[in-house]
Amino acid sequence: MYDVAIIGAGPAGSTLARMLAGRCRVLLVDRRTLDSPAEELPYRKCCGGLLAPDAQAMLSRMGLGLPRDVLVGPQLFVVRTLDIPGRLERYYQRHYINIDREKFDRWQASLVPGDVEKRFGWLLRGCEAEGEGVRLHLAGRGGAAEERARVVVGADGAASKVRKLLAAGGETPRAYMAVQQWFEIKTAQPYFSVFFDPGLTDFYCWTIPKEGHIIVGGAFFPRQGAAERFERLKERLGGLGYDFGKSVRREGALLLRPTSVGQISVGRGCAALVGEAAGWISPSSAEGLSYAMRSAAALAEALKDGTRGFLGRYSENTAGLRRNIFLKNLKSGFIFGPHLRMLVMRSGIMSEEIL
Repeated sequence: MYDVAIIGAGPAGSTLARMLAGRCRVLLVDRRTLDSPAEELPYRKCCGGLLAPDAQAMLSRMGLGLPRDVLVGPQLFVVRTLDIPGRLERYYQRHYINIDREKFDRWQASLVPGDVEKRFGWLLRGCEAEGEGVRLHLAGRGGAAEERARVVVGADGAASKVRKLLAAGGETPRAYMAVQQWFEIKTAQPYFSVFFDPGLTDFYCWTIPKEGHIIVGGAFFPRQGAAERFERLKERLGGLGYDFGKSVRREGALLLRPTSVGQISVGRGCAALVGEAAGWISPSSAEGLSYAMRSAAALAEALKDGTRGFLGRYSENTAGLRRNIFLKNLKSGFIFGPHLRMLVMRSGIMSEEIL
């Protein structure tokens, strides 16, 4: 029996596995073949691939430096913000590190010590509580397998199977469908561009330049024609002068946006949740990498004293994250409320002039 089985080897799962290594018997499972070259991965995370300052600070706290091959150009220092109906445009200084997200995840997974059992290319098919632990049903490279663990951790993203099977209940975050498309492009403005248009979404849309490509994306309500609204977004961007080249690929993923701290779930019984599986994601920007690493570190600390009562300790350790979510929701009122946003943008406060 494993002490801890972690489902998902993204930044949350890999961080937790690395911090638990040597202290208990750990199983780390991910459907991606993270031990293969990035170009061979059959699954790719739908992500803009930008390390925000909060995520940079967390890497600093963990004493980690990014390998060169994780970085992609251009590096971004300005956010171009457009309110499409109000015809307002502003520029705000903010330093993002532009990364290849899949290479970032593979690098994080490579840091997990060898005494952690890694099952890459394996899926969680099901799980159920059993006695004082959990039975896991896995399928992958080697066929099918069953494993038991005292604690299972859902680090498997917004569509978490662990949350659905073992930790469901209570209020859930607001659900969106994130849709983005990659296009080839010869030259691109060196901005992370953000677009607000209430006719498309009450959240936001974006473009991100990335090494000879540009990513066009948006977050839409799943049941309000997400694909059709995405096409309308591209039409509106075309009217703003965007000229997209050849399409490379299109991707999508569920995105959960917590509109209150009550929508965050740390888990239940023998199941804990970290990262997006718990709802740890910024409600103002959808930034999730810093929350993934911070929640993983909080759970690792809670498990130092064993598995008995660990969820209570984990909940206490994430009090600061809850305050952060609360404050980001207050900030959201200024960003996503059309009238407040237009007042702020018209004032020009904290904006930059582009020479």
